[in-house]
Amino acid sequence: MANPLQFERTPAHVAVIGPDLTVRRALPARSRRTIGAWCFLDHAGPAPPGGAPLRVGPHPHIGLQTFTWMIEGEMLHRDSLGYRQPIRPGQVNLMTAGRGIAHSEESLDPALGMHLAQLWIALPKGEHEREPGFEHFPDLPLVEHGGFRMTVLVGEVHGQRSPVPSYTPLLGIDLASAQAAEAELPLDRSYEHGLVILEGDCSVNGEPLPRDTLLYAPPGVDRIVLRSDGRARALLVGGVPFGEPVILWWNFVARTQDEIVRATNDWNEHRRFGEVEGFDGPRLVAPDVSLLKLRR
Repeated sequence: MANPLQFERTPAHVAVIGPDLTVRRALPARSRRTIGAWCFLDHAGPAPPGGAPLRVGPHPHIGLQTFTWMIEGEMLHRDSLGYRQPIRPGQVNLMTAGRGIAHSEESLDPALGMHLAQLWIALPKGEHEREPGFEHFPDLPLVEHGGFRMTVLVGEVHGQRSPVPSYTPLLGIDLASAQAAEAELPLDRSYEHGLVILEGDCSVNGEPLPRDTLLYAPPGVDRIVLRSDGRARALLVGGVPFGEPVILWWNFVARTQDEIVRATNDWNEHRRFGEVEGFDGPRLVAPDVSLLKLRR
């Protein structure tokens, strides 16, 4: 059994968007910038049915993939490649920004509520300036284990492999229980892992884990025991340590500050990223990059 002292607990940054949507940002954090190639993890909701609609106007990305896992509610994705794709519970949208793409997101029916996880995946050298793309995955493999229903988002679990591709070795699992459950989860020792609680009360190796905390396990940890006290949900991510220094600023992932400056200017001056058709609202304006400190 892994020694709990090997684990690192990092509080998430908690914010409320609009009147009723709570967002917990687990990555990046001051002490933990990436887990594998995962470089951003937002847990949004759950928001009650009938709340204010979510509307995010057209905005750009470079050097990453956006990974949206829908738990409750429905959203509509539009992008500058011309894709218009609803996403519903149990589905994944994967958008590859590469050299540059723009997209918008909006809830389709606020009466359904809203609950999702959105993550970013840093593209490795040689792929970070590739052509942009978009893929929708309506069906993902399921595994029952220890009272948890495990949805394989990325990678492989108990012989079930997700159809979602990745440019570096990655793992993503949604674990949901309808009642008290306990499961021993084997981990790849070459990976680092992170776990967040999305719903309910859970413990890891006998230690309670609050919903506003990221639990990090370094390479070498080969298993954890996840226990829920009732209806609960957790998200486990992992991957081989990324090993490449990257800069995250606004919606961009880059290797140099010059890349960030060029992308910011290109977006604000309507170059490179194309236009998102059909969104009936303004596009976002990039902050003034000269006034902000870029962080590695």
